[in-house]
Amino acid sequence: QVQLVESGGGLVQPGGSLRLSCVASGFIFRINAMSWHRQAPGKERELVASITNNGVNTGYADSVKGRFTISRDNAKNTLYLQMTSLKPDDTAVYYCYSPGRGYWGQGTQVTVSS
Repeated sequence: QVQLVESGGGLVQPGGSLRLSCVASGFIFRINAMSWHRQAPGKERELVASITNNGVNTGYADSVKGRFTISRDNAKNTLYLQMTSLKPDDTAVYYCYSPGRGYWGQGTQVTVSS
C-alpha cells in the first residue's frame, strides 16, 4: 500500500521557519522524482518545488525561490521542504507528490500569522 505521510506543519510568525517532512512507503522512493505542492483556501493547488530522484536537480516556484529548499534522503525514504522567511501568503495545506506515480499525501497545514 502506497503511503505519503507529511508532518512538520503548524503555526509560525512571519519571518519564521518550518521544516516539512514526507515519509514514503509502498513504492521505490529512490527512483522517483518528488515535489511539494500547496493549496490555500479558495485557490488552486500549485507546485512549490520539485526534485529529481537523485536529488541533483531542483526547481522552485518564483514565489518561494531563495526562501524554500527541497531535499531528500533516499536512505530514509523521506522528502523535506525547509521553509524560511515565511510570509502570510505562504499559508496553505502543503502536500508531497510523486509525479511519476500520481500519489499524493494527505497534507499538512502551515499557517503564517502574528
